[in-house]
Amino acid sequence: MQVFADLQLHSKYAMATSRDMDLEHLADGARTKGLNLLGTGDFTHPKWFSELRSKLSPVDGTGLFSYSGMTWMLSGEVSTIYEQGGKVRKVHHLLYAPDMETVAQANEFLSKFGDLSSDGRPILTGVDSPGLVEGLSAVSPSLFVVPAHAWTPWFSVFGSRSGFDSLKDCYGDQTSKIFAIETGLSSDPSMNWRISSLDGVALISNSDAHSPNPWRLGREANAFELPAMTYRGVFDAIRTNDPSRFLYTIEVDPSYGKYHFTGHKKCGVSFAPSEAARLGNSCPKCGKKMTVGVLQRVEALADRPDGFTPEKAIPFKRLLPLYEVISFSTGVNRLYAKSVLDLQERLLRTFGNEFAVLLRTSEEDIARVVPTKVARAIIASRAGRLRVTPGYDGVYGVPELAG
Repeated sequence: MQVFADLQLHSKYAMATSRDMDLEHLADGARTKGLNLLGTGDFTHPKWFSELRSKLSPVDGTGLFSYSGMTWMLSGEVSTIYEQGGKVRKVHHLLYAPDMETVAQANEFLSKFGDLSSDGRPILTGVDSPGLVEGLSAVSPSLFVVPAHAWTPWFSVFGSRSGFDSLKDCYGDQTSKIFAIETGLSSDPSMNWRISSLDGVALISNSDAHSPNPWRLGREANAFELPAMTYRGVFDAIRTNDPSRFLYTIEVDPSYGKYHFTGHKKCGVSFAPSEAARLGNSCPKCGKKMTVGVLQRVEALADRPDGFTPEKAIPFKRLLPLYEVISFSTGVNRLYAKSVLDLQERLLRTFGNEFAVLLRTSEEDIARVVPTKVARAIIASRAGRLRVTPGYDGVYGVPELAG
């Protein structure tokens, strides 16, 4: 069966999230998008975990759960903050578990290092990255840890502000247990392929959604072909990087991400890596240090040229969320615009879900439902014919659909 999975998002108990980030709205948003497997997010939060326990029903023998017509995988995210090598390190980690008892035991371990009720993504102190992996592995060998949004400057394994130069530097003697990383919005697999030390590491993509709307949920996702949908089956496909089971990832253009270029939001300036380096990464307006973007950070660690593709690499497809394609093609550049929502609804009602429109439906069929310029824009998005003014220092990139 084909599985479209978004395995990282947040609940209503995480900071800066929509109050609609509950199981019901998430299930509705996932169906609209075309997803059939969702991470629960935030299983460390006591109130959210209580809700998961009361509402989710285990699907026998799968390590997955059902509710509101959706299949769920137990997932969470934690932030470890500690000092190593004379530098404060801030690394975010995704956590996955196959059953409620494993989560309960994991939460008991994690509660020694922070207040789990403080946020859906709690801050842990007194435990470093190797200690986190070792402790969770002791809880269960089926409890998996994946570095979250691995290149984000502020909170990630490779982040320019507080990260490391390699997985080994971060995870030490526990590195062998790290079989995947999440690439994040500001990088894509082709950028990660330039780092030879990542050749044995799977690259997964998730939305990190804070809203259940389809322009956030599933904007990045993973496509699998599995005999059956199971926890073990998903992670075996990822761990082995098996192209017959792990088909591809769905990516936004990395320029669309909020940290692709180096820049300074306050002064409204951003630069490609070579120009930022020429400026000494200092803002030309105020002189303060700019936030070094993901592209520059990849350039610093890369030992391969741009365009290198490893043998048997899992492919990816670049897509812009449907709402944004319609928005830019019609010139209505704001969220919740009625004219854009109406066109989106026409397409969803006709073709079933967003992925069906973005990935499979022909231009001719789309043009029977919406204006030709929208149909052309959808096909242009599918073909990767986008210009994107790169995002920087917390500012999203601005896409423009090429002629």
